[in-house]
Amino acid sequence: MSSVLTPSQSLRPGVANWAWCWMALGLAVMYVPALVELAQDLWRTDRQGHGPLVLLVASWLFWRQWPQLNAQDGRQPALVAGWMLLVVGLLLYVLGRSQLTYVFEIGSLIPMVAACVLLQQGGAGLRAVIFPLFFLLFVVPLPDSWVDLLTQPMKAAVSAVAEWLLRSLGYPIARTGVVLQIGQYQLLVADACAGIQSLFTLEALGLLYLNVVRHSSALRNVALAILVVPVSFTANVVRVAALCLITYHLGDAAGQGFLHQFSGLLLFLTALLLIIAVDSGLRRLSLARGAKQ
Repeated sequence: MSSVLTPSQSLRPGVANWAWCWMALGLAVMYVPALVELAQDLWRTDRQGHGPLVLLVASWLFWRQWPQLNAQDGRQPALVAGWMLLVVGLLLYVLGRSQLTYVFEIGSLIPMVAACVLLQQGGAGLRAVIFPLFFLLFVVPLPDSWVDLLTQPMKAAVSAVAEWLLRSLGYPIARTGVVLQIGQYQLLVADACAGIQSLFTLEALGLLYLNVVRHSSALRNVALAILVVPVSFTANVVRVAALCLITYHLGDAAGQGFLHQFSGLLLFLTALLLIIAVDSGLRRLSLARGAKQ
């Protein structure tokens, strides 16, 4: 007696697992060479040094969502949308690879993964990994021209606030643009200390925190995501002020050596503590509003 396979039966676990394996192999062939190039080049710089960590976190987010993504609850593949997104991803990849433009080459990974999910598990599967896909945006290296354009106003503002803070504490400090003169030492506020990349990295940290704690209030989630921007600014001010104090008290070698790298850890620790503090404040505000109602 002959049988006819329904669409849900065609996605039985064995076949689906082999399909995922072939898709993963194809993505590896396409993107591993680019990631190796990034590891040997941009990921070694202060501007893009957060890339490996963000990629690792994004991989963990996908792994965490795997049971929900691979659930066989009658899902139907979205073939039309999947193939269209696959073509878009391939075009971006070819453009980026041929023109040596990482923003397109690495950026194409997002529509490519989304296309694979749609072809396997349809819209329900895509919804299961929407946050990990969004998180991959923070892996995409921005062109230097974009970074310079977006960074300069932030560096100037951070430098001005750090100068005001240290002058208020009685330190002999002056500022010319993004150059701080404290005592006999002169410090240039670099992109890594107060740039747009640190803002992106801290925004990724804030969004990861939101995803882990999983608040039920959408308003609280949106408010915290927005407040990550001033939190990032404050953390950058703390880092620049700390570097000025290290250089002033311990000398230029200390400011540019190990303690300079330690100030990067201070940046993220400060940001994380501020995010938790802001979240606690929003929680108290929410409880206060609920009590009044």
